[in-house]
Amino acid sequence: MIDTDGQTTNPIFLENEREANRYSCRCLQVMALIAALAWLLNLLDIFTVPQVAMNLGMPVCIFSFLLPTILSSRMLRLGGQFKYLIMGCCILGITVLSAAIPKHTVLAWIAPVLLSCHYYSRRLTVSTLAASVVCLYAAGIASLFVGEGDPNLLKVFDAADAVVTRELFWNAVLFFLFPRSAILVGMAFVCVTVAKRTRVLLEKQAADSSARQRIETELNVATQIQADMLPSIFPAFPERPEFDIYAAMIPAREVGGDFYDFFLVDEDHLALVIADVSGKGVPAALFMVIAKTLLKNAVQMGLSPKTALEKVNNQLCENNEAEMFVTVWLGIYQISTGRLTAANAGHEYPAVRRAGGAFEVVKDPHGFVLAGMKNARYREYELELGVGDTLFVYTDGVAEATDGADAPYGTDRMLAALNQNGAPGLEALLHHLKADIDRFAGTAPQFDDITMLSLQRKNPGPSCP
Repeated sequence: MIDTDGQTTNPIFLENEREANRYSCRCLQVMALIAALAWLLNLLDIFTVPQVAMNLGMPVCIFSFLLPTILSSRMLRLGGQFKYLIMGCCILGITVLSAAIPKHTVLAWIAPVLLSCHYYSRRLTVSTLAASVVCLYAAGIASLFVGEGDPNLLKVFDAADAVVTRELFWNAVLFFLFPRSAILVGMAFVCVTVAKRTRVLLEKQAADSSARQRIETELNVATQIQADMLPSIFPAFPERPEFDIYAAMIPAREVGGDFYDFFLVDEDHLALVIADVSGKGVPAALFMVIAKTLLKNAVQMGLSPKTALEKVNNQLCENNEAEMFVTVWLGIYQISTGRLTAANAGHEYPAVRRAGGAFEVVKDPHGFVLAGMKNARYREYELELGVGDTLFVYTDGVAEATDGADAPYGTDRMLAALNQNGAPGLEALLHHLKADIDRFAGTAPQFDDITMLSLQRKNPGPSCP
């Protein structure tokens, strides 16, 4: 991921380097403006620098500061080399500026080192420091011949008619250049320390990002596995014209705790299950898998809804240290007669629409949730579905969906939406209801899984026995 030059392919580091490039370009733009101002002041005789030196040096200085901005459109093409271009232009510009007016640019030499620490590369900072020190000495010596000099520190130097003697040269090196280069080195060590600490934080952020991406990938796989566990091919029983069935589950997160299931127990009995596990996310999804498997096994053993719920409840209570629970509506539908035998373990009331009528809630007897209390007892009840009658069961994510003001969707709105649907077919019915929930919720996020299942008894026709 990261090489010895501080280069990286991690998106977090790449974005940080691009942002540092943009920040550095803005800083150099300001320095170009300062150089232009110095040029103007010299034209007004504010500085004692020969006009020829300023007229030659300042265009080079300003161009050096602005070159990275000019080439910023090629930043991506230059990649990791763009920062070296910025540092080189910054040092060159300061060198020219410092050769002309050294006493006014003392602090300017810190700029390249400060800018380099934004890239969190020790090699870049060390290279920038070495180049800055060399150019500092070069600019300081050049200023004795072409610039205004520094009479504040070199009292023997008269800018008007000075002769650069041996003594003057060594005074400039010892009392002007060496102390400032030493300060620059010290500043570089501070910058390296800050850069190193910040780099550690960025590396941790990159590691966290990589871990999140890995988790997201695993969650996507888990989402697909969970979706594959639920019946999703419709029509589910094309060879059985006696009934139609459709279901949908929309999780609030990558994986959810709601589930539905339907399967033939034998040629004349169809099992229907809809359930809602407490909590959300991965723990709920794991508990959902266990509950779904146990319920299907119990029903396929020939147990009635009441007995199946009691058996699975005790199984789920064992080693349930997480204290999770699940609400379940379980029905066994006799295809030949339309008789539905069901039991409810703390789940939402089902709704039934008689042929030619409207959906109404059936307030069936409720038992306690599964995994809530060992040896709980449940009651069965029966419903007769005539030809054209429709059963609708759902989880609380339907009625408890909220809008931006936290107002609940409610059972009344659900029934109204079900009864307003004019399109034929169960699939259209469920899609209409989900669209109505979405219109009601608006921009409010979905906070709970939405699961729906509907069964309709149909006339098999004269060709069927």
